[in-house]
Amino acid sequence: MRRRRSPLGVTGRYALLVGIALVYVFPFVVSLANSFKTDQDAANNPVSLVPKTFTTAAYQRLFQSDLPLWLTNTVIVTVLVTAGRVLFDSMAGYALSRLPFRGRNAVFAGLVAVMAVPGVVLLIPKFLVIKQLGIYDTYPGMILPMLADAAGVFIMRNFFESVSPSVEEAARIDGAGVFRRFWSVVLPMSRSALITLFILSFQASWNELPQMIVSTQSPRLFTLTKGTAQLASGALSAGSQFPIKLAAATLMTIPVAVLFFVFQRRMMNTTGGATKE
Repeated sequence: MRRRRSPLGVTGRYALLVGIALVYVFPFVVSLANSFKTDQDAANNPVSLVPKTFTTAAYQRLFQSDLPLWLTNTVIVTVLVTAGRVLFDSMAGYALSRLPFRGRNAVFAGLVAVMAVPGVVLLIPKFLVIKQLGIYDTYPGMILPMLADAAGVFIMRNFFESVSPSVEEAARIDGAGVFRRFWSVVLPMSRSALITLFILSFQASWNELPQMIVSTQSPRLFTLTKGTAQLASGALSAGSQFPIKLAAATLMTIPVAVLFFVFQRRMMNTTGGATKE
């Protein structure tokens, strides 16, 4: 006989979850509230959620700056990097899962080892390679080093491992090659994993700052992250300028938050559609 849950226990669990949610949401709410304050009000009452004088001056001034240029550069980088990661990571994951080549386990072990290396350790080598290739301060220098990542390959490889090879047998009998089986048979079954990879790639490229620091110098190639970092150092004017900085941070957060909330159920179900043996 199933035990009945104690109402007090259920209430306690929900209270704990609400408390944790508030801890994570509160900084964003503070940022949003301060972006509609005057500079003096934000400096004097930083944690107040109600502006003394509600104003959109920070957003108006932000759009009069180079924000449209930063947004354009960010969209270009994000679209190309996300598309590249979804394609190349899924292809690499399929190869590590299905193709019986010599050293496959060693390649996968090296991939896992790369995931353990802090990204900051690779910044100087990335800068040196970009300079040597002659693509420093260009779009290729910003985009090419991010077109594939170890975590994405790891996710796709593990998903393809859960798909039974028998689903490809009919295509193999009909004479379909490796790429045809990957593209027409396995990839359509990988919708949940692809959505997960898409969201993670979009978030990573949209919020990327270290790569932009080592690959660009010209203001015409600033992205939102690098432009916002300039605002944090007082690029527009003297003073704290908290509303402008937090307005930029709020605008940066919105696309990623919307994308996550739209696809969060599919993102959590990363093995949906897989057929196990």
